[in-house]
Amino acid sequence: MKFIEFKQKIKTLPVFSTGLLSSLTDDVETLKVQLSMWKKKGLIVPIRRGLYLLNKEDRKIEPSLFYLANQMFIPSYVSLESALAYYGLIPEFVAQVTSVTSRKTCKFKNEVGVFSYQHLHPKCFTGFNNMKELNDLSVLIANPEKAVVDFLYLNLSKFNISDRKIFTESYRFQNCEKLNKKKIKAYGNLFGSKKLTSICDLFIEELIK
Repeated sequence: MKFIEFKQKIKTLPVFSTGLLSSLTDDVETLKVQLSMWKKKGLIVPIRRGLYLLNKEDRKIEPSLFYLANQMFIPSYVSLESALAYYGLIPEFVAQVTSVTSRKTCKFKNEVGVFSYQHLHPKCFTGFNNMKELNDLSVLIANPEKAVVDFLYLNLSKFNISDRKIFTESYRFQNCEKLNKKKIKAYGNLFGSKKLTSICDLFIEELIK
């Protein structure tokens, strides 16, 4: 198969996987060899094993980093610093896309960015929304309160109940007035950690009141 023919077949897909190849040709092995050649030429961009983008000039849909994060490791949703920055709850630019998953903790680095995933127990894998982007792609992202609780839990060793200024001075939380106290408490209770419950209460006292 020539690349121009392949490109025409998959140009409307934001990403494509090797699992798709059998629907494009009867000679999957030959197409796999061609994929390897096209990768070396920069015609396709690998984002993780078996998952690719068309090169920037040829792709018709430009998927966001959040969308790619969802697709690269399933199930996962964007949370932690990336979600906090998205909602304006922290001011910093986040260099990597941060997500949580019910699978193992892992990290991927490719041509488009760095993507990290931290493990949560399946019972805590909740509190996320299906957000439609401008290109009509769907992204799973933590709601603001769950992003806060995920962050507190996965950084729990850094927090001390006596350090009341750590939220604003070390992590520079901001714009927290509209967060829902009941949601923060409910999400915190999912984890079954007394320390997390105390830190959530302290967060509420200091930033929501």
